[in-house]
Amino acid sequence: MVSTFANPSAIDSSRIRPDIQALHPQLVEWRRTLHQRPELGFRERLTSQFVAQKLQEWGVDHQTQIAETGVVATIHGNRPGKVLAIRADMDALPIQEENEVPYKSQHDGVMHACGHDGHTTIALGTARYLSQNRDFAGTVKLIFQPAEEGPGGALPMVKAGVLKNPDVDAIIGLHLWNQLPLGMAGIRSGALMAAVETFSCTIFGKGGHGAIPQQTIDSIVVASQVVNALQTIVARNIDPIESAVVTIGEFHAGTACNVIADTARLKGTVRYFNPKYGDYFAPRLEQVIAGICHSHGAHYELNYEKLYPPVINDCAIADLVRSVAETVIESPLGIVPNCQTMGGEDMSFFLQAVPGCYFFLGSANAEKGLDYPHHHPRFDFDETALSTGVELFVRCVEKFCQ
Repeated sequence: MVSTFANPSAIDSSRIRPDIQALHPQLVEWRRTLHQRPELGFRERLTSQFVAQKLQEWGVDHQTQIAETGVVATIHGNRPGKVLAIRADMDALPIQEENEVPYKSQHDGVMHACGHDGHTTIALGTARYLSQNRDFAGTVKLIFQPAEEGPGGALPMVKAGVLKNPDVDAIIGLHLWNQLPLGMAGIRSGALMAAVETFSCTIFGKGGHGAIPQQTIDSIVVASQVVNALQTIVARNIDPIESAVVTIGEFHAGTACNVIADTARLKGTVRYFNPKYGDYFAPRLEQVIAGICHSHGAHYELNYEKLYPPVINDCAIADLVRSVAETVIESPLGIVPNCQTMGGEDMSFFLQAVPGCYFFLGSANAEKGLDYPHHHPRFDFDETALSTGVELFVRCVEKFCQ
């Protein structure tokens, strides 16, 4: 439904080591358990308990209740080396699941509609394998993060010191991605995902009778001009070679067809890749809104919030991940170097703190109907990607920490 790529290859199981292949049934079981018990941001108590219980069973050192519900596990190899962190988000979305599957969400109105149950499972599988196979150099820290979907758990975890003691040299993470078929991966240096900023604006006019507009200041007319004018920010103020988006997602005004509304409310989002625009959009939006309101005699109130910076991958770590993926993904065409999205991710805060790489792992399978987009009430993914994700993480550990 969403992919424009032809599947270059199926997963070649011979590239997955036998111990990880043998782990696959458990990966599916863990993922389905987590899928049945989705939890919203900073409420992932059952999820973090499940993660901690598994880590305890395997004798893996870990800390819990970091940034409320976060978990951090530490696994040492059998010889000195660098420290690599692996990040997995745990939270779900406020969506009612429409899939009719045995592992359907049991929590009304909450669903793993973005693959975070898979991310948590892949990190658990990595912990399981490394805890039993410590013939690697250095140390691995597995960061199970709450609240990626909002209000954001990465920055609180960074502030809590999860990248310290021992100090992390680099960090990696993956996102199961239904924009790519199973057997592919999207890996790129530089900007992968966009900054996320939001705003709300209330236009205050002067209401009155719809038949006597000269006695009013029509907030709907003013707000409509604001909506149109905001589109010129990207079209006429941003370098055409750059990518940016200003979207108005909400417009609320009026109560009757013959009444001119005295207030209109707008909400929207701003997205961009280049960090140089970090201080640009907020004042520019206000300039546009203020000018239009002034010309009509209206007033306004603007609230602007910067949520997540852009996800910027370090070139060296991205090259390492790409070289590893080339040993796991069967076809060279399976590595997509220019895969980007205007979606946002608070993995960006980790990448601001230490060098790292966040990448997409193809998880769609149209033949099985597993290609609905993320955040759709029928989202699901091909679970074959789980063992592939574990293999990729383990090989990254072995190559980076050596």
